[in-house]
Amino acid sequence: MDSPKSNDSTNSGLRDSTSKANDEEQDELCPGFRNADAFVKYGLGAVLSATKASASLPQTGDEDDFYRSFPGFREFCESQGDKLLHCMSQIMQHHGCRSHLRDQSKLTGLEERFDLVVDSNDVILERVGILLDEADGVNRTQQPVLPAGFQPPKIVVSSWNRMVGSRSRSETFRLLHAKNVARPQLKFKEKVDNSNTPFIPKIFIKPNATKPLSSYFTNKQIRKQRPEDLDVPAALADLIHQQRTQEHVEDMFAHPYQYELDHFTVPEGLLSKPEPQMYKPISKTKCSFIDSLEDLVALNEKLCKLSEFAVDLEHHNYRSFLGLTCLMQISTREEDFIVDTIELRSELYILNEAFTDPAIVKVFHGADSDIDWLQRDLGLYVVNLFDTHQASRALNLARHSLDHLLKHFCTVDTDKRYQLADWRIRPLPEEMVQYARTDTHYLPYIYDCVRAQLLDFNHGQPGLLQSVWNKSRDISLKKYVKPIFTEESYLELQRKQKRSLNTQQLTAFRLLFAWRDKLARQEDESTGFTLPTHMMNKISEELPREPQGIIACCNPVPPLVRQQVNELHLLVQQAREMPLLKAEIVVPMTKGLTTIKKPEVTMFGPHDTSRVSESDLHHCSRDEMPVKQGMLFSEDEEEMDVSVRNTSGLVATAKITQFEVDLETPNDQDSHSVAQMKARRIIESFENPFRMYLPSSGVHISKNAKFDQSSKIYEISKRWKLQSIEQQQKELEAKREAKRKSKEEERKQAKQSYQESLQDVATVRQQAAESAKGDVKKRERVASEVGELTPKPSKKLLKSAEKPEKKEPPPQDDFNPFDYSQSDLKVFAGRHHKNAKGQKSSSGPGNRSMSYMAGKSERGVRQNWPKR
Repeated sequence: MDSPKSNDSTNSGLRDSTSKANDEEQDELCPGFRNADAFVKYGLGAVLSATKASASLPQTGDEDDFYRSFPGFREFCESQGDKLLHCMSQIMQHHGCRSHLRDQSKLTGLEERFDLVVDSNDVILERVGILLDEADGVNRTQQPVLPAGFQPPKIVVSSWNRMVGSRSRSETFRLLHAKNVARPQLKFKEKVDNSNTPFIPKIFIKPNATKPLSSYFTNKQIRKQRPEDLDVPAALADLIHQQRTQEHVEDMFAHPYQYELDHFTVPEGLLSKPEPQMYKPISKTKCSFIDSLEDLVALNEKLCKLSEFAVDLEHHNYRSFLGLTCLMQISTREEDFIVDTIELRSELYILNEAFTDPAIVKVFHGADSDIDWLQRDLGLYVVNLFDTHQASRALNLARHSLDHLLKHFCTVDTDKRYQLADWRIRPLPEEMVQYARTDTHYLPYIYDCVRAQLLDFNHGQPGLLQSVWNKSRDISLKKYVKPIFTEESYLELQRKQKRSLNTQQLTAFRLLFAWRDKLARQEDESTGFTLPTHMMNKISEELPREPQGIIACCNPVPPLVRQQVNELHLLVQQAREMPLLKAEIVVPMTKGLTTIKKPEVTMFGPHDTSRVSESDLHHCSRDEMPVKQGMLFSEDEEEMDVSVRNTSGLVATAKITQFEVDLETPNDQDSHSVAQMKARRIIESFENPFRMYLPSSGVHISKNAKFDQSSKIYEISKRWKLQSIEQQQKELEAKREAKRKSKEEERKQAKQSYQESLQDVATVRQQAAESAKGDVKKRERVASEVGELTPKPSKKLLKSAEKPEKKEPPPQDDFNPFDYSQSDLKVFAGRHHKNAKGQKSSSGPGNRSMSYMAGKSERGVRQNWPKR
């Protein structure tokens, strides 16, 4: 009896063990691995070990050739390579890729194998990315929900939704657009004002007012109800309107709640630490769609009884010039409301009773644009605003978007697929309603959380929280400003493009910009819908000669461009008629020269040209006498127009009055002092050194033109440089010539002074004559004439007699000339000797002595003379 029991127990134990093993096998991700982490860990280790082993293999080159010389190593490598290729082929076949890695030719086999591996890697990584996205909760096959009767959406691929790098679930956005939506502007009771005039507030009733509303706004509503101006002529009606506008010009453009916001103080209860009140699940919260006047009045009554509520707006600006506020979301802690601002556009001023109540907190996120839209379209103003975006900045969070706050405080992931949807669609799809509710449903809870963190962040002190309230109040004080078109409006947009345009291209850009603004205001379309900026740049750069060229520059062609292509062609032709100048931005030329008014600024100085363009600077004297415009060459100045000569400017020239003195007379330069001459040099340094680069017409030329060898400016500057170098050389030669002349003058003066000093010195003959008179028998040596055998005393006497006459020496009473008739001239006769051949030898003058003593020479013949 015991044996069957024991057998049963053993069998049950075996069944339990096998069942446990089967359960373990079922729980395993793959054989030998329980979960994905274990498999990844093992795979990473295997890859690292394989990489390390491959790195230790012989390198390609001499080392590999040496090991390949051994048959065993070569066979082992070939077998392992075949195994690896077989494994790779199986993986590629599993993913549906071409895998014939071993069936390749020897010539191109390596390249084809490499291409197959690259293609297979792309396919495998693409599939891995898709699987990771699905594991992360992203369903790529999900399509957006569309209202009945509309075409499916198109994926818009552009620079704003193209991301570089790894794939993410927010890589692309789908633009939900509707082509057949009726324009809401046609149903508005008050037509949209797209005129080029400043914005005037729409308010005519001021609830919760501490300071009453101006009479201009109250009377404006009465005049609309009883338009008595229709009984008078149009000109008189315009005059009456102008007078009324002048009377209330300050009240027209002032913030209606300026006084209330300036005197608003945050209650003490809002500066204390709150206890965050948890939000209700969005699925269990009631949502009401407000599209009638009765529902709007009921909503206003509910909001006036609350202490806080959250507000957000949905806007559309593609098919409207100024933009449309399409939807308003209001959320309390108990209920959500969706207000149709298109249907109730003219009645939403009723909500001013709740929006301007200082006892009720209005919670916004990023209210800068919302405040403008409320004033522009609905006539609503906000008092006691709290902006969670400013609170996020004060807390130094990682990001300040509403998406980040929802994820940080409420762990809610929002779906931004409908961020670019067309909110004019009626009726709204349920998905778009849920997206709109998410923007405000959690804001009251976030409002509590950020207030508590602001107090904790500042150690319980309310200073940081008070600063957030102050910044939110400053946002409430914003006033909406309409876009005003001026003649210089295109310059700001052109500078943003950062493109260099010539005069023709810039003129085309200016004309197209003005045409686009005018047509967009008339048709109530956005400038991007009328003519996108990149298409306008393309037309301006290409300057097509035919209308078909304008169409070719636009892809896709905007409807208004196709309608007005002939007018655009005329504008382009007008731009092509402009003179071509190479300049980045050319100041538009005006007819004639207009005087520049002196700015009425107390700190204005004569050298302050920050408000005056360079082309408008005309030189004028201190007394504002008529002067002519600066020219490049002197011959151009003579041909200048008479009208330009008689034009006087109002720009003060550079003047130093401290050293001011009349330095214009060149004859009095020697009488000037050192300080006056220094003042002259300082005044001359204020002349414009770049006047040579400016053309005679006064047009501003860019600096690039001076370095372009094909431009006239480059030739002028080069010519000026050559002229300056030539002038420097001439000055250097003049200096050298002056130096040489000065040296010659010095030499002449020195020679003259030397000759004058020798006039009183007795000559050798004079000394001989004196010695002869004194019966001195010693004879002096006399120098003979060069090239002559015998001296000519008569000529020397004449020369010596002429010199004193020229120099006019002082008379000498005791001087008696030497009488050569009494001297023995035979001593000066030359001696002739015969050489070996019997010829006379005439010795040169250097071989004779200068003088001989009276009597016979004792030195003998020439051969016995001593060597010199």
